[in-house]
Formats: sequence, C-alpha cells, structure tokens
Amino acid sequence: MASIFGHALAAYTIGKVAHVKLNPVKLSLLAIFCAVIPDADVIMFNFGYPYMHPLGHRGFTHSILFAFILAFLIRAIFYRKVNYFSKLGIILFVIFLLSTLSHSILDACTNGGRGVGFFIPFENSRYFFPWRPIMVSPLGAGKFFSEWGLRVLQSEALYIGIPAVSLLVLNYFFRRKSS
Repeated sequence: MASIFGHALAAYTIGKVAHVKLNPVKLSLLAIFCAVIPDADVIMFNFGYPYMHPLGHRGFTHSILFAFILAFLIRAIFYRKVNYFSKLGIILFVIFLLSTLSHSILDACTNGGRGVGFFIPFENSRYFFPWRPIMVSPLGAGKFFSEWGLRVLQSEALYIGIPAVSLLVLNYFFRRKSS
C-alpha cells in the first residue's frame, strides 16, 4: 500500500482541483477520509480473515463498488441540503468517488502486496498495474518510522508528491488567470 501521506495528498489534490465553493476544510477532510479509510480492512486480520479473502487486506474496501457506496454515503450524510442531482451534488459525489478510488489506484501502483480487488464482490481476483513505481509501505506505525519508511516517502514524493503539487500549482494559476 502507499502510505497514509500519499493517499491523503492525492485526495486533497482531487478536492482542490475540483474548485467547489463550499467549506474547504470540511471538503478536504472528507476527501482525505475517503482516501484513507480503505486500509481499515487491516482490522480483519484480527477476526481471522486472511489477506486474500474478499474481506481481507486490499479486498472489498479497495473495490470500485465500495468506492461508489462510500461516495454516496459521505455525500448523503455530510451534504444533505445539496440537491443530489444538481451540478454541485454530482461534483461532490465524483470528488468522494475519485478520492476513494485513488487509494486502490495508488495501491495497484506499488511494488508489493498481492494486488487489489477492484471487482470484489463480483470477481475476487487481485490486480496490479503494469507500472509499479511506488514502494510499498510497511503496515503499522512502528515499522513505518524506519529506513524502509523513509524510502517509501522518497518514492511517494517522486511519484505522488511532484504530480500532486504540480497540479495544485497549475490549478492555482489557471484559477487566478480566469478570475
């Protein structure tokens, strides 16, 4: 998996580039929540579910279906007053959908693990993308604060950080120029 920092930066960038004129802190926090919550599936190890089980790590919570369900729920719970099928309602749903999906996409770009269950519960195979430049992050905070964790952050700075910051800078200048 990519680290929580890489997932959070990707979601933050998605929310900012969407340029929604609502409370930016609330929107950013919800987008980041959507991007990091799929890794809550590690709790399933405590209940005896193995890694490759559909409810195991990188299983259902990393699926496209889960992303749709979570985006729908976050949108419905936190933006009740926004008409669901209005332009703003659809944009909010897409922000939360893309933020959640960004987690699985980044994990499928890592060099470790056993793949991502994009199509669970319909199909239980795990997938990686052919290009896997992001170093897989260790599970657990204790292992993260090590040489391995530092190498993960370096990898993410290159493959997540630079593209995200570039998009944010470009977005800033395009928005400023059009104002």
